[in-house]
Amino acid sequence: MKRTLIALAAFCALSPVFAQSSAPAAASAPGAQAPASAPAATKREARTEQRIAELHASLKITPQQEEQWSKFADVMRDNGRTMADLYRQRIAQRDTMSALDDMKQYEQITQANADGTKRLVEAFEPLYTSLSPEQKKLADTSFRSEHGKPRHERAHRHSKAAGADAASTTKP
Repeated sequence: MKRTLIALAAFCALSPVFAQSSAPAAASAPGAQAPASAPAATKREARTEQRIAELHASLKITPQQEEQWSKFADVMRDNGRTMADLYRQRIAQRDTMSALDDMKQYEQITQANADGTKRLVEAFEPLYTSLSPEQKKLADTSFRSEHGKPRHERAHRHSKAAGADAASTTKP
């Protein structure tokens, strides 16, 4: 089980959609950029929801496991929103940041990723404990298959499988 949690943590660290900050989100991008980022935010949310649905189906979550599953899925959503906000801030400020500001912002993103991974592991552990041996095997295989692959390879593989809707529904 410890091995699975470590694998889960590594997977989450590689996927910014799963990270969460303990710090409150700073001011968002200027109003002029909000409409331009809305389609991207919608796509990110759709990818997060697609990943949640894929995991739910592949793990064969039972009605008895729904409470633990919901907590895990909510952390995934929160992490995705937090990381999206942090990256949006970074993009909005990239032309005016000093090297020191850039490093501080990178530190904030890295810390948010670590905090989010911790929260995700905490939410996943009771769910994993409730899984049947068959479901645990499915979880182990699912998470293991995503490790060690660059993010673009995972997205590319899923975009091929998803067909025309791939642009808005593939996971990161």
